[in-house]
Amino acid sequence: MSDTETNQNDEHNVTDEEILDVTILEDGLDEEPIVESAFDRPGRWYIVHTFAGHEQKVIGALNNIIKSRELTDSIYEIYLPEEDVTEFKGGKKVTVSKRMFPSYLLIRCEPDPEIFYVIGSTPGVTGFVGAEKTRPTALTRREVDNIIRPQVEGVEQPSVKRRMPTHEFEVNDTVQIKTGPFATFSGHVAEINEDQLKVKVLVDIFGRETPVELDFTQVTKL
Repeated sequence: MSDTETNQNDEHNVTDEEILDVTILEDGLDEEPIVESAFDRPGRWYIVHTFAGHEQKVIGALNNIIKSRELTDSIYEIYLPEEDVTEFKGGKKVTVSKRMFPSYLLIRCEPDPEIFYVIGSTPGVTGFVGAEKTRPTALTRREVDNIIRPQVEGVEQPSVKRRMPTHEFEVNDTVQIKTGPFATFSGHVAEINEDQLKVKVLVDIFGRETPVELDFTQVTKL
């Protein structure tokens, strides 16, 4: 065999180690960030309505019930949606956390009628948002992800901040909800709270007219 042929063969004799190195490199290039959605956690997510201002009381009462009745394998998580809001106090700009949906809680639990009864009978709870009291309607993945932002591995999620809004709403205006679990729903303005920059909208949710308190920035006039 000539020297030329030998050199050509050597160039094509790739070792197993080199093949492994190339494979690992290619696999690394194809990897995508791991995204964790709250929707994928055990159980299903439901919306619970409480008396005005009783959200924390309901959370405390329900946590006591979960502990005393050993229901940690059935009621997994209680979530109070909050967001950062910029306000002016004493002539200074401050950022405070406020509830995104006053009088509403998100609860992740097993879709079990007995569990629904335990949650629904908790002091301060007026009921579930759903088609029937005995069988509430679970949130979809999109609805859950709109409220609880999916976590991306290695990426710090920025806190949600909003500007102080203005409004042009009037009572009985027809509006559409832009964000949150009731996004795309429409309803009529029942009340306007200019001090807190909120409107109360009557929305037909699963066949039941429900008052939903929203920020000015969450609705638009139709």
